[in-house]
Amino acid sequence: MEQHYSKKEIIAKAKDLAKMITATEEVDFFKRAEAQIQENQKIREKIASLKSLQKQAVNFQHYGKHEALKMIEAKIEKIETEIDEIPIVQEFKQSQIEVNELLQIVANTVSNSVTDEIIRQTGGDILKGETGAQVRKGGSSCS
Repeated sequence: MEQHYSKKEIIAKAKDLAKMITATEEVDFFKRAEAQIQENQKIREKIASLKSLQKQAVNFQHYGKHEALKMIEAKIEKIETEIDEIPIVQEFKQSQIEVNELLQIVANTVSNSVTDEIIRQTGGDILKGETGAQVRKGGSSCS
């Protein structure tokens, strides 16, 4: 007999999986890099300058001061480049990519496994990606 699960039980399992993911090397490195960035006075000052310039840019844009806006945008770009060149920032951004890739792998694995399980349970053909109903009626309409 097939076991049935409630949404609540599935969400509880998803939360368990989330706890497992936060205990990976990728997430651990991400947390450490983020903490180092927060503790770095130079980076904090640059981020504060960046936020201030971004507010000015919004005001200049609102009031149609295009020349001033261009100058502010150039300063913003320069600070963003300076921030991006700091090794810990580069490591942090790389760790973000790795954590996102891990989450994408988990999401794809769940999705593909659900599809394969439905095909298996309906007596379908996993290689063709057809459920049992499609197999019985002579194949899927898409090729």
